[in-house]
Formats: sequence, C-alpha cells, structure tokens
Amino acid sequence: MSTAVRLITAEELFHLPAVDSQRCELIDGEIVPMTPPGGLHGYIGGQLVGRLFAYVQAHRLGAVVLAETGFVVSRNPDTVLAPDGAFIKQDRLIASGVPRAYFSEAPALVIEVVSPNDTVAEVAEKMRRWLQAGVELAWVVDPIGRTVTVYRSTDDIRILTEKGVLTGDDVVPGFECRVAELFADL
Repeated sequence: MSTAVRLITAEELFHLPAVDSQRCELIDGEIVPMTPPGGLHGYIGGQLVGRLFAYVQAHRLGAVVLAETGFVVSRNPDTVLAPDGAFIKQDRLIASGVPRAYFSEAPALVIEVVSPNDTVAEVAEKMRRWLQAGVELAWVVDPIGRTVTVYRSTDDIRILTEKGVLTGDDVVPGFECRVAELFADL
C-alpha cells in the first residue's frame, strides 16, 4: 500500500478553498497547518510592523505587507512561506507589481515573531529557507526573551536585548527602533 503524499504547487495552494488553506504554509509541496498566534504575538508584531510601515511610507522605499502574505521561495517542489511581516523594495515593486497571488520571490526583509509552540529548530530552519531564497535581512522577535535576533546570513547573526537598537541597515536605510519600545506596554 502506498503512503505517498500528493505534492501541490503554489498555484494550487492559492486556489484552495479558504477552509482548506487557512493559516498554513507550503513546505516542499506539502501543506503545513499553522496555529493562529495569540494576543502577545499579534501585539508585538503589530508594534514592529507598524513602525516599519510608517517609515517605509514616509520615505517611499517600497511596501510593507502583513502576516499571511505568501512568498514563493522555491520550486519543484514548491515552498510558500508567510512571514509575520515583510518589506519589498520599491525597485522590485516597479519591476513586478503587486501580484494577486503570491509574490514570486522572497522579500528584502522578513519579520517573524516567535510563537509559544515554535521550536528553536523550526525557527532556525525557517531562517535558513528565507536566507537561501534571497532575503537580505531577517528579524526574529522573541516575546518571552524580549530580544530580537537579526539575521544577515546563516553566519551573521546578532541578538539584541532591550538595551539594543534595531536598524534597517542597508535594506531599509535610516530605520531605527529601540528594542525596548516593542515591549514597552507589557
């Protein structure tokens, strides 16, 4: 008896009924369900995405998208990841526009907020996939540890505490946010 799983494509995922595709990612052609995050996750993610959005809009640097926006990061088999927030550079938007379906490539910056059920291995694997797909900068916010881990590559990783300042480096030039501000009202 065969137990082979039928792999699906990014296009098939996009056209699934909402009940079948709600809160999931596509990893190597297989649907991986995701538990909706809790309030702390949403609050902290909103703090950072909101600040980034305001800065990017004011300086006309590109676009910031919300959680559940899909990005095709590999093909055959397809992988579609959905960060908690992302930044797409203006030149990329001009070249490709905003698609009705998933973005066909990784964004310049991703934001991931660690959920209570995320393991260290899962977060590391997701960062590996993002960086391998071409993400230039990734921020992983840990609500419990009250830190932000900054990834430029799998070898260039920095952990910022509440005393640190998160910057956009050359990806979002001039953007700064004190890490403590993300956790200020908690």
